[in-house]
Amino acid sequence: MTDWRTQATEPLSAQTVREEAWKRIGPVRLDRVVPERDALTLHHWLTHPASAFWQMTELGLDDVLAYQQRLAESTDEHAWIGRVAGRPRFMVETYDPARVLLKGVYRARAGDVGMHLLVAPPDGPRLHGLTDAVMAATMRFCFGTLRAQRVVVEPDVRNTAIAAKNAAAGFRVVREIDLPGKRAALSVCSRDDFASSRLGARTIHEDHR
Repeated sequence: MTDWRTQATEPLSAQTVREEAWKRIGPVRLDRVVPERDALTLHHWLTHPASAFWQMTELGLDDVLAYQQRLAESTDEHAWIGRVAGRPRFMVETYDPARVLLKGVYRARAGDVGMHLLVAPPDGPRLHGLTDAVMAATMRFCFGTLRAQRVVVEPDVRNTAIAAKNAAAGFRVVREIDLPGKRAALSVCSRDDFASSRLGARTIHEDHR
């Protein structure tokens, strides 16, 4: 079986997005972060007050560049930049929970993929349905391109917005755990959990109700 940590990956296709309920926002595409190209954009996102739960608001541009370079060189962690209608709108980090962050805290199963999602801070009129579309696309990317059997997340327990979005995607809280800088709600989502969730089950017909 191919190891997801080393396999070549493909971005989420526009065809996949055309089958979703959020067609109106435009195609969603995920590509690997290129540190030298994307560091400035990611620095703006990570240091914005809206991204406080990422605990990176004090980082300088060189710090973000070095962080992204480390991820680019890792076999256990990867960073992806997401574009909506060609415009950078979000970042996804994926990791092997048996080797990164949750090692010794959580007994990961084969096929588990850890995930962090950061949606860009708002810079204009609110785009209705954007965060739903981004979360759904990210989950399909993990289950499709990365061949995950389950997706694992560990958001800060105080982050009620992401808790609601995770629940909409089918995540179930396993327990609370202590991680560096936060009390986290360790949560998992299987393929079946996502497929039966509000975000996973939506069809294009819902747009016309």
